[in-house]
Amino acid sequence: MSKIKITCDSTCDLTNELYQKNNITVVPLSIALGDEIRRDSIDIDADEIFRFVKSTNQLPKTSAISIGEYEDVFGKLVDEGYTVIHINISSELSSSHQNACLAAEDIGNIYVIDSRNLSSGSGHLVLLAAAMADSGMEAGEIVDILNEKKEKLDVSFVLQTLEYLHKGGRCSSVAAFGANALKLRPEIQVIDGKMQVGRKYRGDMEKTILAYVHGRLDGRDDIDTDRIFVTHSGVPEDILDKVVDTVKALHPFREVLITRAGCTISSHCGPACLGVLFFKK
Repeated sequence: MSKIKITCDSTCDLTNELYQKNNITVVPLSIALGDEIRRDSIDIDADEIFRFVKSTNQLPKTSAISIGEYEDVFGKLVDEGYTVIHINISSELSSSHQNACLAAEDIGNIYVIDSRNLSSGSGHLVLLAAAMADSGMEAGEIVDILNEKKEKLDVSFVLQTLEYLHKGGRCSSVAAFGANALKLRPEIQVIDGKMQVGRKYRGDMEKTILAYVHGRLDGRDDIDTDRIFVTHSGVPEDILDKVVDTVKALHPFREVLITRAGCTISSHCGPACLGVLFFKK
């Protein structure tokens, strides 16, 4: 049986406890605050991102992981005798996946998975991969299952502001102004590896978040109730408690995990964003 190591990029938005418990190596994207370069979730957190935007009126710049950075991580693991399975944010959203593939070609004994997803949607695949590796499955079989399961991910989130998408050039000033004036909170869905606008909710943070959760979960019979992530970028604790209560009331999930979005994801979604992310049957 080969030694298998699961690696991922920092956009998977799992907790440090989950990474450590499952022996997962995380490769961070870079965040530029002006001329200062930081590593996502290592020497900067999302709250610092929000403070930077508030004080400068500018977004930080996020950078893909370079081929050389991947070669350093992959090379050491392969030298230690591991077969590596690496899981990336969607190739539609970052060149990190392409760079990981190029590094893997040079080193060998590495499988690179395009999750076609982001945040803890990719994180679902990471935990699944770690569980399969721990059970003794071979790398090729794990990769085949991951590529099948990624098509069954249901990933979405509801925004509380369009400011960050506007500053990043993904939303017009007219649309952002109109949404703010009408208190519209758009749902963003990940479909075919890309972000698309779904439903629009109207009202304050608590109302729109709970309406979004109902909209994603209520009345559905196609949900795999093994695990669900509630991932957010700074939602108050009392609202998170209500979200978890609502999730549990709507479906008998075996595990409800709360995670905080890292710097890369938060740089695009802004504060107080929340998503429920799960597998479909």
